[in-house]
Amino acid sequence: MKIKLYHYTIPCRTGVVLRKQPLTERQGLIIRLEKNGKIGWGEIAPLPTFSRETLSECEAQVRQWFENPTDLMDNFAPSVAFGISCALAELNGTLQPEGDFRSAILCDGDVAKFSAKLTACQAHLGKIKIGFNAEKEGELANLLLMQFPDLQLRLDANRAFSLEQAVKFAEKIAKPLRSRIQFIEEPCQTPALSRQFAEMTGIHIAWDESVREPHFLVKDEPNLTAIVIKPTLTGSLEKCVSLIQQAHSQGISVVISSSIESSLGLTKLARIAKQYTPDMVAGLDTLHLMQWQLLRQWQGSDLPLIDENSEFLRLILESED
Repeated sequence: MKIKLYHYTIPCRTGVVLRKQPLTERQGLIIRLEKNGKIGWGEIAPLPTFSRETLSECEAQVRQWFENPTDLMDNFAPSVAFGISCALAELNGTLQPEGDFRSAILCDGDVAKFSAKLTACQAHLGKIKIGFNAEKEGELANLLLMQFPDLQLRLDANRAFSLEQAVKFAEKIAKPLRSRIQFIEEPCQTPALSRQFAEMTGIHIAWDESVREPHFLVKDEPNLTAIVIKPTLTGSLEKCVSLIQQAHSQGISVVISSSIESSLGLTKLARIAKQYTPDMVAGLDTLHLMQWQLLRQWQGSDLPLIDENSEFLRLILESED
C-alpha cells in the first residue's frame, strides 16, 4: 500500500471566532492511501479550542500508524482515528460514493441573507448558534419562525446558558411556535439542567458535547429527540456508526455535524449522512467560512478548488510497504 500525508492551510474569512478565539486559517492533515489501483482519502483536522489533540500530535500518531497499520483506531486521538478510518473505508469501498448535501442553513443574524439561502436551496431548516445573549437570540428565533411559516429550527447553545438564561430565551418565543424548534443542543451548563429546561418549556433537546464524554450511553429519555455526532471530535467511522445504530434502536434521531472541515472532509460527512442517517438532514453548512475548497468539490459551491499541486497543500510524508 502506498501512503502519502499532506499538510494543508486554508485561509478563513474574516470574523470567524471559536470560543472567543479568532480563526484566521484552518489547518489539517490529508492522508492518501493507494492499493491495487484504488485510492482512499481522509482528513485529520483537530478543531482548535474543541479537540484535545494538537496538529503536531496528530502527525506523530499518523507516523506511528504508518509503522504499524494494524493498530486499532481506538489507540489514536479522535481526529486521527476518523481520518484514517475514512481513508480505509473509501479504499475498501465500504463508504458509498453518493452524498447527501442538504444541510441546516445557519443564520448569523442577517435575516435577508438567511432568507436568500433558504430560497436558493429550497430548504425549510435553519440553525442558530445561541448562548451569548439569551433575550436577543430568543427574539431572533421568534422572528424567523414568524416570518417563515414552514421553517423548522435547530439551536445550538454549547452548554452556555444557566437554567435562568435558557428559560429567558424560551420566553421570547411564542408558545405556539415552539413546536417548530426541532431541538436545542445542550442548552444548559449540565445535562441535568438541560433536562429541567426541556421539562419547563416543552422544547426538545439534543445531546452534543455529552456524546463525546467517556462514559456516555445512548439512552431514550423524556424530551430528548436527537444526538449530534461530530466525527472529527468523536473518533473512528466505526465508533460513529456504532453510536448511530444504538440511537436508532431506541428511536432517537442522529445528526451528522461538521467541525469546520475542508470541502474534502465535508464531502465525507455528506456520504456518511447519506449512508447511515438518510432520513435526517445533516449540519454541514460551514464551507462558507473558508476561502478555498480542497481536492473535492462541494455541491453548489463556487469557491476556487485547491489541487495536489497547490501552495496550500504540502507533502510531508510518503511511504510504501
